Amino acid sequence: MVLDLQENRIIHIEPESFGHLINLSSLLLGDLNFPPDVPLIRLHFSDMFGIIPYNLSNVFISSGLRPMQLVFGNNATLGQGLNFHIKSKYVTVEDCNSSVLTSVVTLKINAAYMNCGNEFIGKYVTSVVNLEFESVFSDNIGDLAVINQLVHLQTLKLESIELAKQPNLDIMFHNLTKLQTLMLTNCRMFFLDGSLTKDLKALKALLLMPKDNINILQNLVEHLTSLKYLEFRDLGLYCNCDNAWLVSWAKDNRKVQVSMFSPSMKELQCLTDNGIDHLNFVDYSKNCSFDVEFVFFASTSAFLCIFIIVVLSFKFAGQYIAPVYHIASGWFREALHVNSKHQYRYDVFVSYSSKDEHWVIEELLPNLERRGPPFLRLCLHSRDFQLGQDIVENITDSIYASRRTLCLISRNYLSSNWCSLEMQLATYRLQVEHKDILIMLFLEVIPSRLLSSHHRLARLVKKRTYLNWPQDPEMHEAFWDRLWCKLSSNTTN
Repeated sequence: MVLDLQENRIIHIEPESFGHLINLSSLLLGDLNFPPDVPLIRLHFSDMFGIIPYNLSNVFISSGLRPMQLVFGNNATLGQGLNFHIKSKYVTVEDCNSSVLTSVVTLKINAAYMNCGNEFIGKYVTSVVNLEFESVFSDNIGDLAVINQLVHLQTLKLESIELAKQPNLDIMFHNLTKLQTLMLTNCRMFFLDGSLTKDLKALKALLLMPKDNINILQNLVEHLTSLKYLEFRDLGLYCNCDNAWLVSWAKDNRKVQVSMFSPSMKELQCLTDNGIDHLNFVDYSKNCSFDVEFVFFASTSAFLCIFIIVVLSFKFAGQYIAPVYHIASGWFREALHVNSKHQYRYDVFVSYSSKDEHWVIEELLPNLERRGPPFLRLCLHSRDFQLGQDIVENITDSIYASRRTLCLISRNYLSSNWCSLEMQLATYRLQVEHKDILIMLFLEVIPSRLLSSHHRLARLVKKRTYLNWPQDPEMHEAFWDRLWCKLSSNTTN
């Protein structure tokens, strides 16, 4: 049953005027012509009906240019969803938690605002599926961020709204995972970006007709995985390269149908920074483009060249890289103390295998360090390395803090990686400084075939003199005298 009073000049509605219409499904009330001395048109649904009809599913009410106040009452039980369309200067609702509001599935508002208290009515129509709100850029509209609580929304149209003044615009459309159609018509906003659309996974159609010029960032469409249709009307952009993506995207995208009406893409204008001049946006956007293929080619070529240089460096000079680094570090530290009165902390850095430490303790220390004057200062890794410092740094520091390096060569020494590094650093220092700073002492006889596998040591043995530890005890004293005399020249003491 439909009651259409849109053409009737209604000046008053008596209590229970519609009380007998128990099968009423649609009520259409045109511009209510209440007397001029009634500034606010107040409609109380429970008074008009007594009991609101169970089958009521469609309501249209218009108060023209006068404001309206609605009271529903709490005695209503509707058998189906309600389509509610209201036109007024502005609308206030008295009983926000009425069951009538929770039954609304389609809500169309043509008013400056429709609030319950100071809040937008959207907070209370929790079952709404379709929402259309046409305002007149009112400042009393309230916070529309409550729209993100309408999780059943499938269609949303906002028209003539100051979205730029909304404090929570960036979250207004969050949680709307069922929204399929979004229309923003004649709304004022400065930009659109991906923060607005991050949850609109089901959106299929998007209509944009901004009030003024706007920036549209490319991430706006990144989350719109279901988008099929995008329409622009009366679009005006700012002359900004952030908008340049739109031209190529609209042209090349095969999944989304992009339509532009008045102007078309070719006629699209953009506003320059001075706020006065306009340019053709397609021509302007060409200044923002760059050759992506060339960038990829140049970056790939540079990467390959660097990669080849690194590989070849490690292939042919890999064994020198680490020593050169540590030698350079040693030079730097030595240069810092070049004017020091005592340039060297030690007379001798002793390079030996830990497995030969008993010989160092029993033979070397008593005959060198405890013999004098002058007394020699020996640097032993087990005693003089700095605790907590990196081992390689300890070795480098100790070599450059010592006047000479004494290498105690044995089979154990040749099998030790740390000893090999110490020998390597000492020989590099020898080659650079060209001083008599390296002394080799063989603790045992080492076959030539074993020695030949250690190329650096083998070359040194051929070019430089070295000492052998005598096996005859009667020769030990002469050995120590000779070694002590060599090491005690220019001592630190």
